[in-house]
Amino acid sequence: MLYLDHAATSPVRREVLEAMWPWLTGEFGNPSSTHDLGRRAAHGLADAHRRIAAQLGCRASEVVLTSGGTEADNLAVKGIVLASTRGRHIVTTAIEHEAVLAAVDQLRRLHGATATILPVDRAGRVDPDDLRAALRDDTALVSIQHANNEVGTVQAIARFAEISHARGVPFHTDAVQSAAWFPVGLGQLGVDALTISGHKLGAPKGVGALAVRAGIPLEPVIAGGGQERGRRSGTENVAGAVALAVALESTRAETEESALAVAAARDLLIDEVALRVPLAELTGADPRSSRAESNGGTSASASASASGSAGQSGAKSARGAADAGGRLPGTASFVLPGISGEAVLLELEQLGMIGSSGSACAAGRDEASHVLLALGYDEDIARTAIRFTLASDFTPDAARSVAEALASAVDQVRSLAP
Repeated sequence: MLYLDHAATSPVRREVLEAMWPWLTGEFGNPSSTHDLGRRAAHGLADAHRRIAAQLGCRASEVVLTSGGTEADNLAVKGIVLASTRGRHIVTTAIEHEAVLAAVDQLRRLHGATATILPVDRAGRVDPDDLRAALRDDTALVSIQHANNEVGTVQAIARFAEISHARGVPFHTDAVQSAAWFPVGLGQLGVDALTISGHKLGAPKGVGALAVRAGIPLEPVIAGGGQERGRRSGTENVAGAVALAVALESTRAETEESALAVAAARDLLIDEVALRVPLAELTGADPRSSRAESNGGTSASASASASGSAGQSGAKSARGAADAGGRLPGTASFVLPGISGEAVLLELEQLGMIGSSGSACAAGRDEASHVLLALGYDEDIARTAIRFTLASDFTPDAARSVAEALASAVDQVRSLAP
């Protein structure tokens, strides 16, 4: 079985399981307890904070542990807006993760907030001029996703953060997907708040983090005992914190070597699909266009700025992978006009390959993808979407196999059509 749905979740790494085990067994203390077991748990939690902070370019005191990306996005959006003295106007985009869009909607309904939803082009890119025009004196927050979870388009976050900061507006980015491929952090991207989720990185489900710059007011979303320096109450998940730290470290070391290779294999997959399944249309930024520009001597400057100006180890390969088309190295997504995407995915599963139709967070709802609708696809075509999100060891041979299987699946679905 070839698993091609890593944007939905990833398998837990062996080194993560081994690091967690002591904290699930003998070291089971509550970090708030004053006895020896509690003190040891508190020490383990503090160490995890430091290690996570080191990977996110911030201080340990700037890391807030959460139950995952959705909670971290909610804490960023609601927490910053509700604490703001500027006003309650929010700027975000039409292709954000549902966690951000739903949080914005809740603020509008319950707290009188207003919002400007920025459009995107056919590739899913935000126009910097649209952001400039949207900023107001009462803007409390700009929240723009670093890399889209459905089509993989990478945004020029460092540039957008500069535009926001020029007007004194805090900037949040959801880096849940990009953290699996790029060095991300407050320093690297120049942002004020940043979301990550453990289960996209090889940690278990149920742990994530919000990195939030010191000095950014943050109203807690979960009230209680005041854990996480008063920003997120609830008994801390020490094992999860350790898992997230190890997963971040392992991912960073792994993608330093693999990002460019996976991007090349992804490009081969796109080329092979275009050859074998002519009706398939790539969604999101097209790396083939970037290759043509590169061959003509033009750099993909927008994508280069997407990963910020980090000079960290591994940043060059990660930025290079982003430059190869302005999309995540491990994402290839398509629409299949006239063909049921779900039927094709079922056929692919019979052939031993597991893909998806888009965001797992919207699975089970009979709705067209809001991302594809924002890109300009009509509902009928948006419902034909398929997405392949790749592991760090994805190879050219695997790319050819996937394209061959996709062609076979499409032919089978066509043969069964009335």
